[in-house]
Amino acid sequence: MKSTIQDVAEKAGVSVSTVSRSFTRPQLVSSRTRDRVLEVAEQLDFRISRSAAALKSGQSLRIAMLISDSITKWFNSHVFEGLNDVLQDAGYDISIYSMNTFEARNRFFTNLPVRRNADAIVVCSFNIEPKEIAKLGDMDVPIVGINIPATDRFNAAVNVNDHDSMKLAVNHLIGLGHHRIAFVRAGHGSPFQYRADERLAGFMDACKDAGITDQVTAIQCPPGQDVSNSALSQLLALDPAPSAVCFQTDELAIPVLYRIRRYGRHVPEDLSMIGFDDSTYSRQMGLTTIRQDPYAMGKSAAEKVLDLIADREPHTRFQMFPTHLVLRDTTKPPRS
Repeated sequence: MKSTIQDVAEKAGVSVSTVSRSFTRPQLVSSRTRDRVLEVAEQLDFRISRSAAALKSGQSLRIAMLISDSITKWFNSHVFEGLNDVLQDAGYDISIYSMNTFEARNRFFTNLPVRRNADAIVVCSFNIEPKEIAKLGDMDVPIVGINIPATDRFNAAVNVNDHDSMKLAVNHLIGLGHHRIAFVRAGHGSPFQYRADERLAGFMDACKDAGITDQVTAIQCPPGQDVSNSALSQLLALDPAPSAVCFQTDELAIPVLYRIRRYGRHVPEDLSMIGFDDSTYSRQMGLTTIRQDPYAMGKSAAEKVLDLIADREPHTRFQMFPTHLVLRDTTKPPRS
């Protein structure tokens, strides 16, 4: 005969409601009690009905994650991992909504408030318009941002300072003696505003502070599959050639670093290079870069989500995560 929730409660020596909370709202149960409940449930081969738990609690047990690019991108995938490591243990699933067009974006903000099938909204990297936030506000669920351009009307957010982080990179190059510096970024082909767009402003402000704006160049690569080739060809065409280059992301820097020596340019002897992220393969390639930690940002955002769902005040609603300059093999003083 199939075991019931009453069987688990009796054997574990707890109430039925404690068994239910151990599965649906584990943050409200001590870890010792929850471990005991789960152990007994495993022994009795008991599985709580997810739909029944959701109906009883009035929750969907689902978190909506909004992204404007592929989930396979380095930043998005690490944010997701951090979110999931916290939310999964609390009994929540994450539904990913990719919206890289106005049509997809409009469809989401029209349909989700009607369906009300999410207990919180997590927005990753891009802006949300006030009217869109107002629509989500009708759902009366928390809205948490991760590295978003503005935090107005968000319940909580975690960010890094992209502007000052890029200034850190530029100042390192200037300190080595570089004045002819290029900045390379990828066009995202989207009308949305992104937090990473602030990196160009940080680059220009650092150059302005050093009085070298007449010697710097900003390169934008068109969106598409051939971004690295565009970056490489535009860099090689600059005259006079820069002695250093800052890349908006490691994803842009690494292919150029790998290929540029084929064209007679050596890094860092002829060209110093700095990336941004400290992403996969940056260490293996010896790339000097700005390190950020999207996994930690995802975990922190998830903890804020759980606090807000449970009507608890998060320890810090709006949190700024640090970045660090990681010195490796791709920067050195320019040739005399």
